[in-house]
Amino acid sequence: MVRKRRLAPVLEPAAQLGDITLSESGGVRYLHFGTEWIQGAMRIARPYDLELEYQQQMMSPLLLVPAPRRILQLGLGAAALTKYCHRHLPSAQTVVVELDPAVIGTARRWFELPEEDSRLTVICEDALEFLQRPRQRHLADWLQVDLYDADARGPVYDDPAFYVACRHALREPGVACFNLFGSRCRPSLDAIAMAFDGRLVIMGEAKAGNRIALAAVGDPIWIEGRQLRERARAIESEPGLPARRWLKGLRRHSRGGGRRVDLTDGLML
Repeated sequence: MVRKRRLAPVLEPAAQLGDITLSESGGVRYLHFGTEWIQGAMRIARPYDLELEYQQQMMSPLLLVPAPRRILQLGLGAAALTKYCHRHLPSAQTVVVELDPAVIGTARRWFELPEEDSRLTVICEDALEFLQRPRQRHLADWLQVDLYDADARGPVYDDPAFYVACRHALREPGVACFNLFGSRCRPSLDAIAMAFDGRLVIMGEAKAGNRIALAAVGDPIWIEGRQLRERARAIESEPGLPARRWLKGLRRHSRGGGRRVDLTDGLML
């Protein structure tokens, strides 16, 4: 989910699917939940690329746990992260939990969501109910959370109990990333930090105003400075994400604000 588009022509609906609206501009197809807020995007000529900056940042777990076996995604949207992981991380199983069957159908018809196979599972269910199942605990190496409704006033679930459930979904070592939006995301960051024992860093703010938070479980993840830079360069070459830019904006979260992470020696999370 990103900011509203200010250019009126972009907001003219290309299709209506109940409460879901599609629009297109400049070769990009956008997903809306019946409002002007953008819930996802796909460049039609390159459907497997990540068009939105915050979605690119949601791939930053590659820096910390570069070879996940199981990726859990809460919220499907336009399926950008799902498609990207399915194509570029062939050794990983991706599991997506999406509440609205219309969103799943729209992603398949208009955003080229692949058919399910041995590496891709799409589950139509409430995210919190899914996390609360005992058999879903400690299975994911990555957790990617992007849960917004049509009003986009804040994450659909945004309390300590939800973030604790997110923590329990991860095995060790594991990394969670959360898409936060707007100027009032500090309570969300505080709740995530509490659930993850303060092991939280924040990406530099995306142009649309999104803030991506990264949290970790298990033994401390330590990456020496040279190795971190090598990983970033490798990510930029294949699969082609602006990973070195991610490093410039990292900050540690604290209740008084946040301080820039000195990556000279390395990164510990």
